[in-house]
Amino acid sequence: MTESQKDFSRREFIKLTGAAGVGSVFALARDPANASDPENTAVPTRPFGQTGVRVPILGLGGSQDLRSKRLLLRQAVKMGVTYWDTAHSYEGGNSEKAMGEYFSRYPEDRKKIFLVTKTNSSDPSRMTEDLNTSLERLETDYIDLYFVHSVSNVSHGIDRDTKAWAEKKKAEGRIRFFGFSTHSNMEKCLLDAARLGWIDGVMTTYNYRLMHTDDMRRAVEACVKAGIGLTAMKTQAKFFAYLYADIGRENDTAVELTDRFMKKGFTPEQAKLKAVWNNPHIASICSEMPNMTTLQANVAAARDKTRLSSQDMRLLARYARGTACGYCAGCARLCESALDGHMPVSDIMRYLMYHDLYGNHELASRLFLKMPRELRKRLAHCDFSRAESLCPQKMPIALLMAKAVKKLERNEMV
Repeated sequence: MTESQKDFSRREFIKLTGAAGVGSVFALARDPANASDPENTAVPTRPFGQTGVRVPILGLGGSQDLRSKRLLLRQAVKMGVTYWDTAHSYEGGNSEKAMGEYFSRYPEDRKKIFLVTKTNSSDPSRMTEDLNTSLERLETDYIDLYFVHSVSNVSHGIDRDTKAWAEKKKAEGRIRFFGFSTHSNMEKCLLDAARLGWIDGVMTTYNYRLMHTDDMRRAVEACVKAGIGLTAMKTQAKFFAYLYADIGRENDTAVELTDRFMKKGFTPEQAKLKAVWNNPHIASICSEMPNMTTLQANVAAARDKTRLSSQDMRLLARYARGTACGYCAGCARLCESALDGHMPVSDIMRYLMYHDLYGNHELASRLFLKMPRELRKRLAHCDFSRAESLCPQKMPIALLMAKAVKKLERNEMV
């Protein structure tokens, strides 16, 4: 670490890393990821369940505008970030198109990529339509891993028809593996996937806040026994800091985190990635890396062999407890069961997260406005008190739902 890096104000550093994203101020000082030869920066790989395939422990998230980022994609390949994740719906299809344009220009790289895309439906006819569209956009003959996107209840849609469809598409050579992604009720979804016995892979919200709970440990263990490959997402576990009246209390823990990890040569954001990699059963982390700096920092963290100590993990756990009321843990079955009628609190929390924490205002509003108008209208009059009483994070759900309406409705009348 240089003297100029040491001279950073701790609180200035927190502001910089919080604003700029994962590891964007500096990469691991002892790692060559910033060296001039990107060929020497390949990330380690791990087995993806029992598929017989190994994947890099760091994957590129495609829920961003990739049309002007061909150089980023090229460098990702050279660095060994060859797990690429996208979806039929990302950027209105432009994410898939951008990857397809890349494969058209660099066809030899397609063989290096473990390509993942998703459909928003589990209906066989709709899945076929979406898959065909994705194949055309991606300019490829096959998908390595095909997901049903954002599953919150496996019993609603992932059934024998889904299995038959997946087996048919595998036989046709259109997909190699099949599974689903989940942002809510993750632990139950993982357990159900293991019970099904035919799911190849699952992408799940998994981070330093969630990984130590008994439910998550049991769920991951069940998937490991079932041979399911696991990809972690939402690993930074960002939270709504504006909910804290005493933000200084949170910052004290953040400063301690920064001090500890900077002395070890990496940022708190890199440490959060390494916390997930501490679990050898997580095959890969899917990270949205919008620029070269973030890509380099994440690759540096992936290549560094330093494991977080038990003291490091305890400090992260204390930070998680101190900021719990600003983080939605995705346990939708608790809060939503307390409300009259279907009220997708967990989904709305995620849309608000996209808006406030990721700065993706267009995506957040588009997803929110896809909800039925009557349902959105009910948000303004719903009593969330019982849902708040059941929330283990003690989140102010009513306040956040009101913020979602105000921020995400745009010019529409509620």
